[in-house]
Amino acid sequence: MRALPVRIDAVLVQALIAAALSFAHLHDLALAAGQDGWKAWAYPVSVDLLLVAAWRRLRSGGAKAPGWCWFLVALTASLGANVATAGLLDLDDVPDWLRILVAGWPAVAFLGGTLLAHGTTADARSEEHESPTSDAAEEPTTVAELPASESTSAPSSAPPVPPALVTLARKIADEHRARTGTSIDTSTLRARLGVPLPLAEAISTHLT
Repeated sequence: MRALPVRIDAVLVQALIAAALSFAHLHDLALAAGQDGWKAWAYPVSVDLLLVAAWRRLRSGGAKAPGWCWFLVALTASLGANVATAGLLDLDDVPDWLRILVAGWPAVAFLGGTLLAHGTTADARSEEHESPTSDAAEEPTTVAELPASESTSAPSSAPPVPPALVTLARKIADEHRARTGTSIDTSTLRARLGVPLPLAEAISTHLT
């Protein structure tokens, strides 16, 4: 059997190298700030997870502002660790303000991850609640396609109701009941059919 050629993606390799270096710098900075043991390894994991969560929020198509906000926060933490461990900071004598920032990072990462996760759920729920409104705002159904003899109204005392119009009204009433759970009223039926009020009242009697 002929071995399949292995293609190495240079961009992916570069991304893995950059991620590994950034991971190590965050670990070294957390360790220098007094977070020893497993806690020093947890800091780079939390920064990378926040970056991924923010990136997924940006790709989801929802609100962009929260995604960009937390993406910049996580990116600042990653870049800050890279610069701090490049010789500009004495890791044997870390200043107090940096210790405070490192100690407070878990709370910031937890807040950002929670807001990004629940923000996506809230957007999906808002879209579900908006869908009935869009159905209610649909254009009213007219009877322009019916023959002229059927769409013309008779005297208001006892307007005749064409069978085709009753069939159309019954279909509209069934759709309204399926969507709202209530029977359609005369005013709504008149608006959907685009007929005079006396004719709409006459049609309503055929729907009961």
